[in-house]
Amino acid sequence: MKLGRPSVHYIYRMTSDEKLKNAFQQALGMPPEADFEAAKYGETEGWDSAAHMALVAEIESAFDLMLDTDEVIGMNSFEKAREFAANHGVVFALRS
Repeated sequence: MKLGRPSVHYIYRMTSDEKLKNAFQQALGMPPEADFEAAKYGETEGWDSAAHMALVAEIESAFDLMLDTDEVIGMNSFEKAREFAANHGVVFALRS
């Protein structure tokens, strides 16, 4: 019987910002290097009404929350998406 160091496995957990960016990537097809902070409904390529609903679903799933109707309608930018998720208790890193 060989005793040795137990193997160590690390589980990487995405930050809230990474989860939100991933939701935008999945729903809108944005590349990882995109300027997410500049993303705006109707201005960002691919962010139309159908993609908006897909984005809402991605965000709700990623953070296990349910946006209300006013939030769905008012979510017109990456910053607003972050704000609304934070209103539901999602913690984001402080930005400089």
